[in-house]
Amino acid sequence: MADPKEQEQDDHDSTVEDANHDPHYEPIVSLPEQDVKTLEEDEEELFKMRAKLYRFASENDPPEWKERGTGDVKLLKHKEKGTIRVLMRRDKTLKICANHHITPAMELKPNAGSDRAWVWNTLADYADECPKAEFLAIRFLNAENAQKFKAKFEECKEEVKNIQEKKDDTKSADTVAEKLEELTVKDKASEEKGDKKETEQKKDENKEEVKAEEKN
Repeated sequence: MADPKEQEQDDHDSTVEDANHDPHYEPIVSLPEQDVKTLEEDEEELFKMRAKLYRFASENDPPEWKERGTGDVKLLKHKEKGTIRVLMRRDKTLKICANHHITPAMELKPNAGSDRAWVWNTLADYADECPKAEFLAIRFLNAENAQKFKAKFEECKEEVKNIQEKKDDTKSADTVAEKLEELTVKDKASEEKGDKKETEQKKDENKEEVKAEEKN
């Protein structure tokens, strides 16, 4: 009959061995690593803060505010185009719940007198890929965070406005340059036409002189 102490030791060693046992199995199918792009690679992050987003469901009867998601709201500026957009993804799933450009006409307003929430309109939100006009509300943890968002939002509006004005000025300058170029081309054509006419007149005068000499 085995010694109980020896049996207990054998059982302990077996348990330790089983716990340390880590068999390695080669995968049946080897899947290559995928480079997943967020489409934020060409943008600079100007602002990021956790918040909760709502949309006003005017299609419901009666219309009501519906929660759209909780996560990080970002303000992103495109490095080349200079456009700035609001982007927000839901926690865990990272599904987009807000995606639209900031325009100078946008205005943040307090939501029902709350000091930590704002509402605003956008004519084209791409959260569902297809552009859609939305009336949105965003709520932050406290009034301080809400004020930080509003301050940065207003800065972005001003920056977008300045960029648009520069583009308009450049466009106007290009239009003026094109018109001047057209006038220059027309002037050159008129000059060439005048020179041609003058040359033809001289030829005719020369012919008349030759004829007069032949008669004499």
